[in-house]
Amino acid sequence: MTHKPLPSYLQNFLDWLDVEQGLSANTQKNYSNYLDRFFYWLRQNNLEGISPEELTEEHISQYRLFLSRGRSLKKTTQNRYLVALRSFLMYFMEHRIPSLSSERVKLAREKEDRKIHFLTLEQLRKLFDIPDILIFHGLRDRTILETFFSTGLRIAELVALNREQIVFPKDLSQGLEIAIIGKGGRVRTIYFSERALQWIKRYLEARDDMDEALFVSYRSERKKTGVSRTAIRTIQSMFERYAPRAGITIASIHSLRHSFATDMLGRGVDIRILQEFLGHKHIAATQIYAHVTSKRLKDIHKEFHGGKELGND
Repeated sequence: MTHKPLPSYLQNFLDWLDVEQGLSANTQKNYSNYLDRFFYWLRQNNLEGISPEELTEEHISQYRLFLSRGRSLKKTTQNRYLVALRSFLMYFMEHRIPSLSSERVKLAREKEDRKIHFLTLEQLRKLFDIPDILIFHGLRDRTILETFFSTGLRIAELVALNREQIVFPKDLSQGLEIAIIGKGGRVRTIYFSERALQWIKRYLEARDDMDEALFVSYRSERKKTGVSRTAIRTIQSMFERYAPRAGITIASIHSLRHSFATDMLGRGVDIRILQEFLGHKHIAATQIYAHVTSKRLKDIHKEFHGGKELGND
C-alpha cells in the first residue's frame, strides 16, 4: 500500500485532535504551526515527498539539530515542536498507518531540570514536624505544607483558596476535589487527600474569624485580631525559616510542588495525567519531571542494585 506524503495528513491529524483528543481550537492551531516548521525542514532537505513509513530516526535527529542550531530556540520551545511531532506520529499509530514510533522522538534535555529541587519523604516528614501546632500560626503553617504536598498547587493558587470551597465529605477518606482557576485563567481540578483534609479541618476549627480566605494571618495572634489573607511572601518566609531546621538547604516553597510531581511520577502516574494535575499548558513543562525521575531511579538502582555484594570474578 502506498501512503501519501507526510504534509498531506495535516488536516486529518487536526481533525483527530479535535474529535478524538478533544483539544481546543487554540491548541490545534499551535500544533499546526509547530508542524509547519517540520514541513519547512522537509522541504529544505528535499524530503517533502516522504511518507510516514519512510521517516527514520536519522531524520528526527537532523530535525532536532535544526531546531537547536538554526534559530537559537530555548529548550522548552524546541520541545513544543517535538511534542507536536510526537502527536503527529501517534495519529499514524492510532490509524494503523506504518510509521516511526512516537517514542523515537526524544525531547531536548532542559537546563531547568537541574534547578528542580524535590524533597524526599524523610525530608518532608521532618519539615512537617517543625511548626508548633499548639499555636495558631504554627497550625496554619503545618496545614499549608500538607496542602501543598497533597494538591501540587502553585503558591499563588494556594493563597487564593477560599474556605467556602472546602466542603468536607462525611467520610474524609473519600478525599475532596474542587475546581480552581489557575495560571493563565485555565480551570482545573485539584484533589485533597484524607490527610490534608484532617489538617484543614483542625485548622478551621481553630479559627475565630469570618474571613473568606482559607489561609489567614492575624496581626495579633493572641487576640486573633487584624485578620487578612496570608500573603505569598509570608509563606515563602515561613518555608525559609523551617527548611534549615529540617536539614533542607537548597530548596524553596515551590519544592513542595516539585515533590508532588516527582512522587506522582515515581508511583507510575502517566505524564499527561500529571500535566492535568499541575495545570501545565504544554507537556514540555511536565516532561522536566520525567528527566528528574529517570535520574532519580538511575541513582537508586546504582546505590541499591549495583551487584557489589556479588564480588568480582
